[in-house]
Amino acid sequence: MPAAPMTDFSSSVKLKHVKLGYQYLVNNFLTFLLVPFMATMAVELVRRGPDEVIGLWRSLHLDLVEILCLAFLIVFAATVYFMSRPRPVYLVDYACFKPPNSCRVPFATFMEHTRLINSDPKSVRFQTRILERSGLGEETCLPPANHYIPPNPTMEASRAEARLVIFSAIDDLIKKTGLKPKDIDILVVNCSLFSPTPSLSAMIVNKYKLRSNIRSFNLSGMGCSAGLISIDLARDLLQVHPNSNALVVSTEIITPNFYSGNQPSMLLPNCLFRMGAAAILLSNRPREARRAKYRLVHVVRTHKGADDRAYFCVYEEEDAEGHSGISLSKDLMAIAGEALKSNITTIGPLVLPVSEQLLFFFTLVGRKLINSKWKPYIPDFKLAFEHFCIHAGGRAVIDELQKSLQLSPEHVEASRMTLHRFGNTSSSSLWYELNYIESKGRMRRGDRVWQIGFGSGFKCNSAVWKCIRTIKTPVDGPWFDCIHHYPVPIPEVVKL
Repeated sequence: MPAAPMTDFSSSVKLKHVKLGYQYLVNNFLTFLLVPFMATMAVELVRRGPDEVIGLWRSLHLDLVEILCLAFLIVFAATVYFMSRPRPVYLVDYACFKPPNSCRVPFATFMEHTRLINSDPKSVRFQTRILERSGLGEETCLPPANHYIPPNPTMEASRAEARLVIFSAIDDLIKKTGLKPKDIDILVVNCSLFSPTPSLSAMIVNKYKLRSNIRSFNLSGMGCSAGLISIDLARDLLQVHPNSNALVVSTEIITPNFYSGNQPSMLLPNCLFRMGAAAILLSNRPREARRAKYRLVHVVRTHKGADDRAYFCVYEEEDAEGHSGISLSKDLMAIAGEALKSNITTIGPLVLPVSEQLLFFFTLVGRKLINSKWKPYIPDFKLAFEHFCIHAGGRAVIDELQKSLQLSPEHVEASRMTLHRFGNTSSSSLWYELNYIESKGRMRRGDRVWQIGFGSGFKCNSAVWKCIRTIKTPVDGPWFDCIHHYPVPIPEVVKL
C-alpha cells in the first residue's frame, strides 16, 4: 500500500494567521510575563491571610521619619516626571479653503488658454500629455488672475489671492471653534513662493487685529512640506509657552508663479498646482483636550540638502529666454524615495510594534551575516497607522509611496481623490486629505494618522496624530457638497 503523501505545511496553514499570532505574542510579551507573576502574588497574599501580611509589614521596623522620607522621595520623583514630560499638543480643529465655482478650470478651458497663450506646438502637446496623465479632475481651480489671457501675475493680484484663500480659511476656523482673535498667542504662516513685504503673517495680524505681543513667524521657500515644518515650529513654541493657542496657516499663492516659457521641466507646475489653503488651531491648554480632535504624537523631519542632486531637483530659475519658473528634475522621484527611506528609518522605531522591529532587525542581520541575497524586509506600517495622508503632489508620487509602503488602494484613496478634486494645493493638501477621511465617516477614537509631505531642498517630513474622539461627519468644509460622488475611478489616460 503506497504511503500517504506528506501534508504540505505551507498549504495547510495560513501563514497570515501565523504572522498575526507572532505579532500578538511579541507585542504583548510583557503582559504575558506580568500577569502570571501578579496572579501568583495575589494567590500568595490570600493564602497568607491579613494577619500574616500585617506582621510582615511591621517586621520592616520603619519609623515615622523613614516613612516621611520615603513619601517625600515618591512625591519628588513623581513631580520631576510630570514636570519634565513634554506638554501635550492638541489639534482643536482646522478649516480648508473651498474655491468658488468661478475659479474652476476644466480641461477644455485649460487647454484653450494654453493654445492662446503659448504659440509653440511642442509645449502645447507636452502640457496636454501631462494633463491627460495627471490624475486631476474637471473641478480644480486657479486664481482669477490666471484666467486672463495672458495671465495677470501682478503684486496686487497675488495679494488678492492671498487675502481670498487665507482669510476664508481663518474665517471658517473661527466660526467652527468660536476662537477670538485676542486668544491667539502664536501665529505661523507658510507660503513657499510668494513672500511680500509686509509679510503674510503681518497681513493676518492687520486683518484680525491680533495682539501686539503675538509671536508671529512667516516661512517661505520651503516647498510643499512646509506645512509640517510649521506644525513642528508651533509644537516647539507650545512647549515653552504654557496655556497658549497657536494658529498655523498653510498655503501656496499661484498667481505670481505662472511660467510663460517653453522649457518642459518648468511647464509641469502650470499643469499640476492649484489654489488652496488650510488654517489649523493647535493648543496646549488642558481644557481644550475635551473638544480637540487629535493629539500630536510625533514630527520627524528629513533634509537631504547636503546632496547637490537633491538640492537642485526642485529649483527656481530663469530659462534661456529669461522667463522665471520652477524646474522639476527627472531625478525627483528617485530623490523622494531616498528621502522617504531616511524618514521612515527614523520614524519606524517610534511607531512600529515590537514584532515588526524584530523582523526587520533579524532580516538585516541575516542579510549581513548569512546571505546578502535575502529579500529585505519592509516593515508593515499598516500595523502602526489606520490612515495615511500622502502629499498629493502628483500621480507618480502617490503611486511610488503606495508601492514602497505596500499600501492598499483604500489607504491612498484620500490622496488620489484630493488630487482629483483640488489638484496639488502644495502644503495644504494634507489637510484636504484628512478632511476627506472625516467626511467619509472613517475617523474613530484611537485611530492613528500618518501625514507625509515632500518639498524642495529636498525634504521629507512626517507627522503622526492620534484621534482623541470619534469624528462626526462634517456638515461643511471643502467636501460637503461632493463627497457622495467619491471615490471615483481615475483612468490612466484621459484623452483630451
